[in-house]
Formats: sequence, structure tokens, C-alpha cells
Amino acid sequence: MDVLHGERRQDDYDWLRQKDDPEVLAHLRAENTYTDLVMKPTETFQAALYAEMLARIKEDDTTVPFQRGRHFYYSRTEKGRQYPIYCRREGSVEAPEAVTLDLNALAAGHAFLSVGAHTVSDDGRLLAYSVDVTGSREYTLHVKDLATGELLPERIEKVAAVAWTADRATFFYVTEDPAKRPYRLWRHRLGATADDLLYEETDTLFRLYVERSRSLAYVFAVAASHTSSEVRFLPAAAPAGAWTLIAAREKDHEYDVDHGVWRGDNVFYVRTNGGGRRNFRLVTAPVNDPGPDRWTELAPHRETVMLEGVDVFATHYVVQEREDGLTRLRVTDLATRAAHDVLFPEPAYEATPESNHEFTARRYRFRYQSLVTPPSVFDYDVTTRERTLLKQTEVLGGYDPGRYRSERLHAIAGDGTRIPISLVRRADAPRDGSCPMLLAGYGAYGFPYPVAFSSNRLSLLDRGVTVAIAHVRGGGELGKRWHDAGRMLQKRNTFTDFIASAEFLVKEGHTAHERLVIEGGSAGGLLVGAVLNMKADLCAAAVLRVPFVDVINTMLDESLPLTVGEFEEWGNPKIREHYEYMKTYCPYTNLGSRRYPPMLVRAGLNDSQVMYWEPAKYVAKLRALGTGEAPLLFKINLEVGHGGASGRYDALRELAFDYAFVLTRLHGMLAAERAA
Repeated sequence: MDVLHGERRQDDYDWLRQKDDPEVLAHLRAENTYTDLVMKPTETFQAALYAEMLARIKEDDTTVPFQRGRHFYYSRTEKGRQYPIYCRREGSVEAPEAVTLDLNALAAGHAFLSVGAHTVSDDGRLLAYSVDVTGSREYTLHVKDLATGELLPERIEKVAAVAWTADRATFFYVTEDPAKRPYRLWRHRLGATADDLLYEETDTLFRLYVERSRSLAYVFAVAASHTSSEVRFLPAAAPAGAWTLIAAREKDHEYDVDHGVWRGDNVFYVRTNGGGRRNFRLVTAPVNDPGPDRWTELAPHRETVMLEGVDVFATHYVVQEREDGLTRLRVTDLATRAAHDVLFPEPAYEATPESNHEFTARRYRFRYQSLVTPPSVFDYDVTTRERTLLKQTEVLGGYDPGRYRSERLHAIAGDGTRIPISLVRRADAPRDGSCPMLLAGYGAYGFPYPVAFSSNRLSLLDRGVTVAIAHVRGGGELGKRWHDAGRMLQKRNTFTDFIASAEFLVKEGHTAHERLVIEGGSAGGLLVGAVLNMKADLCAAAVLRVPFVDVINTMLDESLPLTVGEFEEWGNPKIREHYEYMKTYCPYTNLGSRRYPPMLVRAGLNDSQVMYWEPAKYVAKLRALGTGEAPLLFKINLEVGHGGASGRYDALRELAFDYAFVLTRLHGMLAAERAA
């Protein structure tokens, strides 16, 4: 028990935080046993779902090669193997293949594998890469000689980022503190027994990164919080030189930097939202004197258009913009200064940059997809404006996009705000309220919810389930102010927007409350948990994946990863105003004796972003409240972290389990078995 702002706080389930306690592990295993027992009648259905989803995937496949220096890099997958194999060819795409990294070999003996850093020295000889084999997102850096295939002696723990210099013998890297905050910048020379500490970020709101410019001329060290940043630079050819600050950090000013030329001058391109220009503008800064008083505007700030990013090349630059939730690419020729947009035809889609490593390239590579169009990689000639489709992800089994329809709708929140909704359904789906629906949301950190294709989703669509995404406030779909309107002391907008979206979809005949399942992961799990406390009868069932549901207790514990840095997203409960506001929506705090719908709650024992005990405590408290006979299932993977299983087959089995839960709730067990 503790006291905060004069209130006595009692957490009856705090004991679940003791990860190494045999009683805790026994409790978690008992939850898994119970969940498996409840879901046992669906095992045949799960197997059928897994088989049909797997049958749509081309198991032996290859990504589109991209050029970096004299090599062409790609990855490929092989049938029966969980992970990709990274490869390259020298000189042309027809040259003999050389395997740079086989993730299946790295994963041998481990239940989990994730690659963090993966960067090659300028001459193509050495590969610096980092791996995590626990799911805790704690990466160890290695260096591989690609000419001999041998690993060098380097082994550096807790590495968050790495960047080579122009000198193959030297690279910079960033390490994490005990709370997993990247905070120290180091210089390493191959074979050295001691490294040089160059900078330590002491403000716990800030995280440190290091990266290379596309031109390869400079290395950038970036310190950034959720609302502010500052960048230092160093010529890549002078790794022992002094770092130069571009602009000192200031409140509510974020900026990022790349290098290029403008009107023949050597400049930095700076994307900046200082001075209240929340959606960013683009400026240039002379390299020899890059301070803000020397900035020259290239693209102005616009209140309704978010400038999400910029890719700088020798002869042009490409800006990624987002308006009304939809992305577009704007290309500017440096010689003529003429600009044009790359537009896309569908009502809801995603267009994102692909690998564009070559500074002198005249073609821009991007990936396009929608809820009905599989991921498609294009090369865009910035001079002729010709698009060349290089590869569209193949969906086996005769996929016909004409059988489905994608829509962009808008709900109206209680304060009159228009909430975008992306939706996909079968083309013949009726609008009489009879269709079941899965509605997802996120709404945090300014991240737009991707309108992405999924061949796995066809297992829902072909069973008559409509799938929708509510692009609620707190995300980044409508720019920084959209994010601002759903964070800190305006966080409740995220939840009321989601409720308004669900009620709009019911009112318009897309579904009915008794045919609606809602889902969300991480901060999206917080969304679902808060919504269920506010309106438990909104839906027929809910799926919460690694949900951030214990907001107050987590934000009080500054030893946890992410907590301090996220004071700018959620607030600091040690501040009374923030605490009182958090109490109005924290899912764990607000659990009560109401009739909740059936729930499936997922967790990972090694999760370092949302600690496993948050969903474990949430479920335990719900059970103690005795909130009716609706199934409450808790499934914890004891070998992974935040993202679930890392192997592609294992991840597919987890999804088959989730889909079996959703479909049996929507259709009933007999109907689901017939559909299989």
C-alpha cells in the first residue's frame, strides 16, 4: 500500500510482478492451461485456419533486390524455415548469390529471434548486426567479415543503434541504460579493447540515436524526446573529429536532418516543427553554419497537411505528406525546382518509401498497398514519371480483389470531430446490420494505423466478417494536432472517438453491437480496456494483445523501460492533475462489477514494453470481480516479448488461435466448424 496525493492506494495483485517466483510462474501456466481447455473444442478449427492461411503464402519467395554500392541486397524465404535468409549479389542481379546472414542458423536453439541493426561498411566488406534471442529487445552487436564469413571478436551488449564511418575500421554505436533508454554514444575501432565514450544523454526524457546520411558524407547523433529533438553532425571521413550542434533542443520543437545540395551549395535538409508549426515545414541550412537563423524555407507549413518525411538525393528530393489520413509523395527536381505529386487511386491505402540507398539514383522506390491490393513495390522515374511494378506479393489460391470492397467513411464524435474509418468487406455484403465485424484501433504516439493488406484477413472476410479500422485521435492520421488531441489531458478523446466509430458503423447498417468484436494491441489494448469500462455492451467480444492497462502503476515506476520518456504521452501521475485525469480512464483502476463481454488477453513473459504483469493483473482482478459467465481467456507466451512469436509459422499459429476465438464468438461453434 502507498499514499499518493493524499489517497491510500492498494494493489492486491502486485505480487504478480515477481517474475522469478515459482508461484507466479505456476499462476501463469495455470492461466494457459485454462485457456487451452476452453479453446480445446476449436483445435480442429484452428488447424483449418492455419492451413488455409498458410496455403495463401508463397513460402519460397524473394524480395526485390536493392542497390547499395556495388552490391544488390535482398532476402528470401524457404519452405519450412521460420526466418528469412539475407543475401546479396555483386555487380548485377544475375551474379552468383552470397548469403550474408541466415537467420535460421542464428535462431538455432532459441525460441525467439529478432534482428535490430543490420548495416554494411562503405566498401561492402563488413556487416554490423545485432540480435535479440529473448524477446526483451536487448540486442547484442556482432561484426561479420562478409569476404571470409568469419565473425570478428567484437561483441557489444545492449546496443540500440550503429553507424559506420567512411573508415571501415571505425563505427559509432549507442548503448542503453538499465531502463533500456539509449543514452551513450561510443566510437569503436575494430580490434580495440576499450571504446571512446563521446556523449552521454543525462535528460531521462531523451533517447539517443546515431545514423548515416544517404549521401554517406555525414554521421548524425540525434537526441529526441516525444516532443523535442536536437541533432549533432560529424563528417563521416573524420571519425575522430568534433561533433557540431545544428540547433539546441527547445520545448515542442522536433526536427530531423539529411544532407544534400541546393543551388549548388552543400546543405542540410531540415524537417522542423518549431515556432508552433506543428505539421512541419522543410528548410535548408548551410553545412558550414547550420543554425536556425540561417534556415531557408523550401516547403511551408500547412495546417491540414502533415509533412511526414523527406528523402534527399543528388538531383531531387521526395516529401512524404499525409492529408485526411491518406499519404502522397511529392517530388521536387533540384535543377528546375518543379514539383509534382505521385497520386494513388483507392479510397484507403498506404504508400511508403522502400530501400533507397543510392544518393545518385534517378528512380524512387516505394511500396503501395491497400485493404484489397497486396503489397506492390514500384520504381518511379522522377523525370519521366513512369511507374514500374517490380513485384506484387503473390496470394496463392486464386485471390480476386474484385470480390472485396474497400471504403473510407467518417464518424462524428460528440464534439463534432470527423473520425476517419477504413473498412473492407465482401462486395456482396449486405448493409442491414447482419454482418459480423472486427473493429480495430490504436490512437497513440502520433502513429497512423496502417491501412495494410493481409492475406490472412481473407479468412475473416470470406466468412462474411467485415474488418474496419477507427483512426482515432492520438494517432497521426491527421497530423500532429490529431496526436495532440488524444494525448496527455485529452487522452479520453481516443476512447470516445472509438465508441463513436462503433456506434456509427452500427447505425449505418455495417454491423450490430451483438455482432461486433473489437481489438487492439499495446496502446491499442489500453484503448480497448478503457472502452470496455466506459461501454461494456458496445461489442460481443474483445481481443487485447499485450495491453497497456495498468497506466497509473506503470507510470509511477521510473525504473521501467519507457516510463519517463512517455511522461510526454500519458502524463506523470506524481503531478496531481495528471493523476486525477489518469484515474478517469486507466483500465485496471476502473474495472468494476459490470457484465464484460468475452475477452481474449495476450501477453509475452519477456515483454519489455508492456510488462507481462499488466495483463496478468488485469485478468486476475476481473476474475475476482466475478463479472458474469462470459469467457475470460489469458494466453501468455512464456518465451517471447512484445511482438509475439518471431518465427513466421509460429506467428501464424498464434493468429489462427485468435481468429478461432473471434469467429466462434461471432458465429457460434457449429457455424464456425461448418465454415472450416
